[in-house]
Amino acid sequence: MNRLGDRGTGSPCPDPFDGLPPSRSPADPTTPEPYPAGRPGGLPTQRRTAVHLPKKAGALLCALAAATGTSLAASPAHAADTSVTVDFATAGGAPTYHASGTLYGMSPDGSLPQDHFYTDIKWHLERAGGAQLNGGGYATSLADYQTRWNATLAQYKRTTALGGTFVLLPHDLWGADGTTHQSFPGDNGNWTQFDNFVNQLFSDVRANHMTVQWDLWNEPDGRGFWPGPQSQYLQMWSRFYADVRSNFPGQLIVGPSIAGQPSSSYAWWNTYLDYVKANNVAPDIYSWHDEPADPVPGTASANATLAAHGLTNTRPYQINEYGALSQQNAGGGAWFIGRLERAGADGLRGNWASGTGLHDDEANLLTRNSVNQYLPLGEWFTYRYYGSQTGNIVNLVPGNGVDGFATKDNAAGNAKVLLGSNGNTGNTTVNLTGLNTTSVVQNGRVRAVVQRIPDGNGAAVAGPVTIADTLLAVNGNAASVTLPYGNAKDGYTVTLLPPANTTVSTVAVSENSGQCLDDTNLSSSPGTQYQQYLCEGGYQQMLDLKPVVGKPNTYTVVNEHSGLCLDVSGASTADGAAVIQWNCGGQANQQFTLSPVTALGNSQDYQLVAAHSGKCVDVSGVSTTPGALIHQWTCDTGSTLATKKNQIWRLAGKA
Repeated sequence: MNRLGDRGTGSPCPDPFDGLPPSRSPADPTTPEPYPAGRPGGLPTQRRTAVHLPKKAGALLCALAAATGTSLAASPAHAADTSVTVDFATAGGAPTYHASGTLYGMSPDGSLPQDHFYTDIKWHLERAGGAQLNGGGYATSLADYQTRWNATLAQYKRTTALGGTFVLLPHDLWGADGTTHQSFPGDNGNWTQFDNFVNQLFSDVRANHMTVQWDLWNEPDGRGFWPGPQSQYLQMWSRFYADVRSNFPGQLIVGPSIAGQPSSSYAWWNTYLDYVKANNVAPDIYSWHDEPADPVPGTASANATLAAHGLTNTRPYQINEYGALSQQNAGGGAWFIGRLERAGADGLRGNWASGTGLHDDEANLLTRNSVNQYLPLGEWFTYRYYGSQTGNIVNLVPGNGVDGFATKDNAAGNAKVLLGSNGNTGNTTVNLTGLNTTSVVQNGRVRAVVQRIPDGNGAAVAGPVTIADTLLAVNGNAASVTLPYGNAKDGYTVTLLPPANTTVSTVAVSENSGQCLDDTNLSSSPGTQYQQYLCEGGYQQMLDLKPVVGKPNTYTVVNEHSGLCLDVSGASTADGAAVIQWNCGGQANQQFTLSPVTALGNSQDYQLVAAHSGKCVDVSGVSTTPGALIHQWTCDTGSTLATKKNQIWRLAGKA
């Protein structure tokens, strides 16, 4: 288990129980992790390598560079240029979202963060056991255990309510979370306390009708979680394994959840495999941690070593802690998603917080403002895009330090590519092949919407930024776009649509308050008045701008959550008339012209002018308060817009 003393300072404080000496930061993916005696010498390092690539899509590259402020000359000799190829003709099954799991990240009472932060990213795995909520667990007192158990039960209930699978951590309920001091099972040959603990745990699981995955002990090859000899651990494993099999025969056992990757040269791993084979106590799901190792060679090594020991694996591996702190950003998250999907392994994000902070912020996908309201970090939007990828997985050939995940959904009329970096920067050419097998090509062309998911450097972000929205010529069933990958911490998406689909999807951020145009209380009711609210990433803040035929720069605005249209109530022409949502009918009071605003120097700033009244969508009272209502008002003009900004909306999704 990972933890960090003070996440807010930006200076990682490694826990010595994780086997990391003070000279190594867990946030540094280029530094090999030292191993105890008998373990391999170090994890794979991530290094940048120069490559030379095919001819670039010049027109789009220039547009992207202009939109992002990236000069094409900024990458000397294009030393880190790379390419990826997406082959839409080679398709597999539907996505199962292997990477959408977390280690802790949920409040002790299980109520927070709010549901949409989970459902929007197709989250489905939680791993928890009450760690660091107090000074110990069962090994110190029954009361300590009950504190941890109560949190575990609450988080289990929330997980199952969200449709997820709960991975139970008995070692944390025992109290061995790397921050406490207590005895361990079998010390001095005494198993009485451990047997009593197992009986208590089984009684509680049974009383609450729980179905869990049993991760019998975390990082037993690390000093903080198992300081005794491996032989003692193996005795514990076989006792616990037999008890779970006897009492919960239909539930899965996970293990050994070692601190690093499996390897043929790792003595601890080989001894474990020999033991579970000889004693018929092999786990249902083999597990380990990748912080910051690459899941692809790890799964290959696991396959090879299991086979060498006469063992088989019938379920996806579980990499139940992945990502060093420095890799937890929009680009790093997308890279890990690509690697986990490529490996076919289930992944749960590592959690570098500590104490009660371990039980919050969705394992560093979220942050909070001064009044403790949750706001998404850039990486959360990486996972939201991942969660939006439906249909069939298609083959993506990775580049140097760049990987991702691609799908096509012919029924929905889209194809989607998510890309991330493991430290590589430079121009990344995305070759799109087999386009004849998609539903997005019309008259030899395809619409490509390219978005950058900003990292935000630890601050909340409002969402992706569209840097190009263009029509590509399709030749030989192929096309390409090139991304100026200037910051490895950013993620990128390429969404392909039929050219006939001219909808622009975006949030509308008030330049006055920095808050989003929002469907109040996630309402689905016609007549609900819009408000401004903190940009929290939900679909109640996503707006589909659909062009009105024959009216340049004029759109109907459909809320993605409710499916209802932005509307001036009663078709009023008066100042102060409420801006509401209503059933879409296409009438003039549901049509809004985008009037560009240059006063603030942002090319994505607009006033939204109601076609029937000529008045602007306006935050009432020039308010900066969340929940301030939206109405129409006489449009501000000229120099007024430089200082009075409650009618200026930044449409980050519009190129």
